[in-house]
Amino acid sequence: MISYVIRRLLQGAVVLFIVSLLTFTVMYFMPGDPARVMVGQARVTEEQLEAIRERWHLNDSYPERYWYWLSNLLKGDLGTSMMMPGFPIGDLILDRAGWTIRLTALSAVISIGLAIPLGVLAAVRRYSFVDYLSTLISTLGVAIPNYFIGIILIVVFAGKLGWLPPFGATSWKHYLMPVGVLAFGEMAGIARLTRGATIEVLSQDYIKTAHAKGLAMKVVILRHVLRNALLPIITLIGYRMAFILSGTIVIETVFSWPGLGQLFYDAITFKDLQLVQAIVLLLTGIVVIMNIVTDLTYGFIDPRVRLK
Repeated sequence: MISYVIRRLLQGAVVLFIVSLLTFTVMYFMPGDPARVMVGQARVTEEQLEAIRERWHLNDSYPERYWYWLSNLLKGDLGTSMMMPGFPIGDLILDRAGWTIRLTALSAVISIGLAIPLGVLAAVRRYSFVDYLSTLISTLGVAIPNYFIGIILIVVFAGKLGWLPPFGATSWKHYLMPVGVLAFGEMAGIARLTRGATIEVLSQDYIKTAHAKGLAMKVVILRHVLRNALLPIITLIGYRMAFILSGTIVIETVFSWPGLGQLFYDAITFKDLQLVQAIVLLLTGIVVIMNIVTDLTYGFIDPRVRLK
């Protein structure tokens, strides 16, 4: 088990290196002068712009800039933000991460708490109204982009009805629309997979044997069906929870949520390379860790699974 985790962590380190290199390359060759973006509309001389470039190593070659960033990262220094001079990148990320974690955690709890019971119920009552309703919700959730749903909610509930605030995060009402949009999208995929996995398990011989023994449907579902149907569901949940943070980038931008997504968008706009690098590495690291946790969870759910 320990050797497996170490091997996966080493593989994750290689993934992080490749992602950092690709991200750095894209940001390095993006058109525009970061120094001019940094000063905005202020009147500055060419000498002042050159001083800014020297300060932020913008005149260095591609290998020099990447090595400068990588060597500082290995020392635990994420650098200082260009769009917020004087603010360490680590402090900026910590300040914004709490908002994103709250948004992500709420949407994850709601989506999983609703999707699994809905998918199981749709499979048990196949071809019923509940099944058709579950299929409709899943199809809409997968087919419609979450940013489009967010814009529609803003127009209806904030613009037309005036029930909810369109942006910000100062009260519980600000959570309703962004959490709802994220939860709806995640719930759709999980509910659809849960239905399919449950239907497959219900057709197995050991389920028929359990019914023949006179076990109640609730007991059969909880003891036999759900546990055996959880493997593909756990796979999807681990995958979706790993990427839900990156999915919040668009939603946070739509609702002006003060989290990592909004910070990432601003960093790209201001060509703040070091801040973009730090956020991308954080999101990639979460994906790597969630994949490892998902694989380890298999062994607890199904004893037949062995990590080799």
